Amino acid sequence: MTDRPAPLPESAPAAEPSRHGEPTIEDVAAAAGVSIRTVSRVLNKSPKVNMQTRERIEAAIAALEFRPSLRARALAMRRSFLIGLIHHDRNALVLDSIQRGIVSVSSAHGYELIVHSTPREGAAAIADTLAFAGRSRVDGLIVLPPISGVAGLAQALDAAKVPAVAVSAVPLDGFAGVVLSDERGAGAQVARHLLGLGHRRLGLVNGPEDMASARERRAGFLAEIAAVPAASVAETAGDYGFAAGIAAAEALLAGPDAPTAIFAANDIMAAGVLKVAARRGIAVPAQLSVVGFDGSMLAQMVTPALTSVARPFGAMAAAATSHLIARIEGGSPPPPFYPDLVLTPAESSGPAPG
Repeated sequence: MTDRPAPLPESAPAAEPSRHGEPTIEDVAAAAGVSIRTVSRVLNKSPKVNMQTRERIEAAIAALEFRPSLRARALAMRRSFLIGLIHHDRNALVLDSIQRGIVSVSSAHGYELIVHSTPREGAAAIADTLAFAGRSRVDGLIVLPPISGVAGLAQALDAAKVPAVAVSAVPLDGFAGVVLSDERGAGAQVARHLLGLGHRRLGLVNGPEDMASARERRAGFLAEIAAVPAASVAETAGDYGFAAGIAAAEALLAGPDAPTAIFAANDIMAAGVLKVAARRGIAVPAQLSVVGFDGSMLAQMVTPALTSVARPFGAMAAAATSHLIARIEGGSPPPPFYPDLVLTPAESSGPAPG
C-alpha cells in the first residue's frame, strides 16, 4: 500500500474551484470556446492540441490573467512540482547563491524548491535523504557536496526512483547528472598567483580531510608549489569554519619563519586569517598576502577585500536544475556544464615583502 494520493484518470480535468472571484479553468474554457480538458492539455504542455486552438487558449489565459492551481496541475500530471535541495553546509552565503540559481530555472517551469539539511555520516545521510524524498514527494533532488559524495547514496536514490543531480569536485557514478568543478585546477591557480608575486614561504589552511573539495584544492596547490624548489608550505588543519581560520593563523604566524602568504581553503577561514593579522599588527598585503576560495559576498565585505577563487554558484545550480527538470519531464538533457573557477585578485594579495 502507498501513502501517495491515487492519480486522477486521464480524462479528469485539472479543474479548481473559484478562488475569491479569481478566474478559473472553466472561465478560460468558456472564453476560448473549448472543453476544460483541452485547456488542461495546454496548461500541461500536451502536444495533442493544434496550434490555432493552443493560441486561442493562451490568449484567453492572458486576457483573464488566469493562474493555474499548482495542486490541480500536480494531480493531473501525477507530479508534485517540487524539487528538493540536499545539503550539509553552514555557509549561508553560498547556500543563498545556490538557491537563487535553482529558483531562476525552477520557477520558470512551475516547480517550487524545498531545502533540506541532512547528516554527513554515510548511513544516516542515505536514510535521512530517502525519508525526506518520501514524505515531501519531491519530483527530484539536487544534492550538494559533501552529501553528494556519500558512498551508496546515488544508488539508493536510483533504487527508490528518485531522479537526482549532483554537484561535486570529483566525478561521481550513479546520479542522473553531475555538475563538476575543477577545484584542483583552481588550487593550482592560487599557487601560481602567489609564486608570481614572489612568495616562497607559504601557508595552507586546509578544509576537512574527508571532503573531496578540500582534498582537491590542497592537491592542486601543493603540486604547483612542488615545482619551485625554493618554495615551502606550512600546513594546518581546518574545517571551513571561522574559528578554524583563526586557530590556523595563530599557529602559522607565531614563529620566526612565518609565511608571507596564506591560502585558506575557503573565504570564511580566510576572514579568520585576516582577523589574526589585524590583531597582530601584520599589514595585509604589505607583510602578508591572504587568498580565499569561493568568491562569496564575504570577499567584498572584509577589509582589505579578499583575493579569492570565484565559484559561479548560481550558474552551477541553474545548470543542475535544468538537467534535473529535463530528466523529470523525459526531455533531452542539456549539454554538460563545466564552470570556470577563476582567481579574482583583490586588495589582500601583493608582492612578497623585500
